[in-house]
Amino acid sequence: MIAYRLEKSQFLLYFCIVRVFKSTWFSRFADKEGITDAELKETINLLENEQADANLGGGVFKVRLARAGEGKSGAYRVIIFFRSGEKTFFHYAYPKARRANIDEGNLRDFKRLAKRYLAMEDSKLTEAVRAREFIEI
Repeated sequence: MIAYRLEKSQFLLYFCIVRVFKSTWFSRFADKEGITDAELKETINLLENEQADANLGGGVFKVRLARAGEGKSGAYRVIIFFRSGEKTFFHYAYPKARRANIDEGNLRDFKRLAKRYLAMEDSKLTEAVRAREFIEI
């Protein structure tokens, strides 16, 4: 497992080994809000260095992602399913101004999905990408 700050050359190698996905909903949200894949990959560096804003348990993490020209306090909150050195799924995001937090029901659903997604074998993930369930970064 990779658990250290990734330098530029390591960063490139990391993404040759580790698979990173966006849900189709998340992809549409990111496109609409101008969130780039490069920004998403940078958040993985935070996760690998145990610098997520919140570890919600069960492989579910919440990370603040700054909006262009703004700080992190008014930023997006991004829900990520993450297993170090293996897989990352960007699943959900919301602007802090529109939603205070996720509730217990949402968290339960996120944990259930994280368990399922993080357990998927590579062949099933490839099928899901072909079926457009996920977009691989």
